Amino acid sequence: MLELPYVLGVTGASAQPLAERTIKLLLEANKTVHLVLSKGSYKVWASERQITIPSDTYTQENFWRDRLNTEKGNLICHSAHNLSAAIASGSYKTKAMVIIPCSMGTVGRISSGISSNLIERAADVHIKENRPLIICPRESPLSLIHLNNLTILAKAGVKIFPPIPSWYSKPKNIDEMIDFMIVRLFDSLGE
Repeated sequence: MLELPYVLGVTGASAQPLAERTIKLLLEANKTVHLVLSKGSYKVWASERQITIPSDTYTQENFWRDRLNTEKGNLICHSAHNLSAAIASGSYKTKAMVIIPCSMGTVGRISSGISSNLIERAADVHIKENRPLIICPRESPLSLIHLNNLTILAKAGVKIFPPIPSWYSKPKNIDEMIDFMIVRLFDSLGE
């Protein structure tokens, strides 16, 4: 039986290294990953990491392969503007979707049923099809509006997974903290 693919959305919130590690671990586990970066995520990569990610999807696939130093798995990059991509349809079966990191703007639009880009549309599909959707919100402090939007999503079956590092694991560096968070995320997906 063919293993279903994952959808990974990356929005313009701080914490892009979490997304990068998620991509790498999924590919290293020989998974198929449909990757969608929001317009804002490109800006955050440039400002926080001084990394320019190509917007052309074919070039972007090669960029990630080179950057992550892996040929494993199957990576399909999509433009956030391509609302006709396969992952925008409920008839395209997937295992789960993760949005990491997830901006509060994206949370608000998804909780309101707005699909202004492919990330939001794919999230809407996962909710309506009762498929696993995990949102990793990055904001502090949370306002009442943020909490209400997250509550709406939780009531709709979305798993809210704030990327919070652990101290009991005694991490020696930031990479160990990131790995802990991503492994916990995979645990919640049953991987």
